[in-house]
Amino acid sequence: MNSLLAASTNSRSNLKLISYVFLLTVLGSLHQTTAKAGQLMAGAAKVDITNRNVKLVNDPLYVKALVIKDGDTTAAIVTVDAVAIAEIGSIRNEYLDNVRTQLEKDLKIKPANVMINASHCHGVVCADVEQRTVQAVKEAAKKLVPVNVGVGTGHEDRVMENRRLILKSGKEADVRHAYSLPPDEEVAKVGPIDPEIGILKLDKKNGETLAVVYNFACHPIQGVPNKGNTADMSGFASQVIEDNLSDGTIALFVQGCGGDINPVMYKDVDNPRDAETLGNMLGLSTLKAVRKIKCTDAGDLKVINETLALPRSNNAKRIKALEAEQEKLMKSLRGTSLNLKTFIPLVVKYNLHKDFPSYYSHRYLLEEKLGRDDLKQLDAENRANLERYIRNIYTMEKLSISQTNLRLLNKHQARNTAAKKKTVDVEVLGIKVGDFRMITFPAELTVGIGLNIKKKSPHENTFVAGYTNGYIYYAPTAAQLKNVGGAQEDSDCMLAPEWQAIFETRAQDIIKRLE
Repeated sequence: MNSLLAASTNSRSNLKLISYVFLLTVLGSLHQTTAKAGQLMAGAAKVDITNRNVKLVNDPLYVKALVIKDGDTTAAIVTVDAVAIAEIGSIRNEYLDNVRTQLEKDLKIKPANVMINASHCHGVVCADVEQRTVQAVKEAAKKLVPVNVGVGTGHEDRVMENRRLILKSGKEADVRHAYSLPPDEEVAKVGPIDPEIGILKLDKKNGETLAVVYNFACHPIQGVPNKGNTADMSGFASQVIEDNLSDGTIALFVQGCGGDINPVMYKDVDNPRDAETLGNMLGLSTLKAVRKIKCTDAGDLKVINETLALPRSNNAKRIKALEAEQEKLMKSLRGTSLNLKTFIPLVVKYNLHKDFPSYYSHRYLLEEKLGRDDLKQLDAENRANLERYIRNIYTMEKLSISQTNLRLLNKHQARNTAAKKKTVDVEVLGIKVGDFRMITFPAELTVGIGLNIKKKSPHENTFVAGYTNGYIYYAPTAAQLKNVGGAQEDSDCMLAPEWQAIFETRAQDIIKRLE
């Protein structure tokens, strides 16, 4: 009997002990949850999207995803090694809506909180890029861990140049492979660049780097010597960053306002085009800045997504002016007895020696002594023909440029005329992660737009991304749109000049609300 009572007493004691331990565990768990309230979480992943059915693949293309969670708010920053989100290239127009719909269904991420940026490299992606994008975001979401946040800037001014040449005539010309460049003596100056690299760094609590988002303005269209499929300079830059930080770090390149920014020496004909060299330079400059960034746990997430109605262009007057210019150029062409076969040897001869191009000097001296000037008369005739032929070449170059741009103007004029509304709806997204703030726009913003927005922002670390959440071609400044027929940015635009003030005003409003 005594043994039974003792056993019963021990059981009650053990039960009390178990209950007490359980209570402590629950309280500890509640304490732990409370301590983590407001903690920023993030996960990152990348998936190969290279189209391997092309003739040659030089390096892989990726879709990369960074999922960030702050309490009830979740956002996804997605970067794609592609020329654009819809319209041009191999990504279909329904891609953005389909990806967002699937992410909302599977992960409960609001469509408005999904930011997808195209690097604008001209690589070719695989046919199922849509599914692989969703896969990348899902993989990132599975890896959510507490993170610290850091923001900073780097500097790189060696890898790019503004492709707009300001001419002495007041017009502007583009440095493009589709265009012949104007004579050097007609060029007065070049446009600006933006050497700033905007950087968001996310570190795990153990100090390892989870992800680096870096924003930079430049067309990554340098290509590689073998002409293979490539993610171009931004792809190489990202690889440099990932290879030199913690294992598993994801580097996400976000294209900035690169509409009128080329890779440096874009028209070089003496050296192979090699994006890896420029990419390595950009990657190392980014790394240099990343290593100086200190991450803290004082990070929060905020997303603002708004639709902006922008006025469509009416290109009728521009088209008429360009057609008139073409007619004027055509009438300026003059006949000459030369053709390419005779022109090239004469150019060489008449540039070898100013006074004696047609023969050795002694023949000229003999004719002079005999009172004849046969060779001098021949030289005068040849020089006149050379001058006419060269003028015709320059005129034909101008005609080819204006014809290219006239096709673009007519394309957008037809599209805007057929549109049901005189405005086009565009998505403007503002995102804040810690002290990192970014405004996005779905077009090829020229560099002046980004410089304006950053200069006027009340926050030091404000950055601008074009090529995001859609694609509506080029978005040049109002001043650039006054340039008729000289640059693709002006001709390949579906917006009226008033768009710039409307967008920049809304951008500043969103930035102020990203507190």
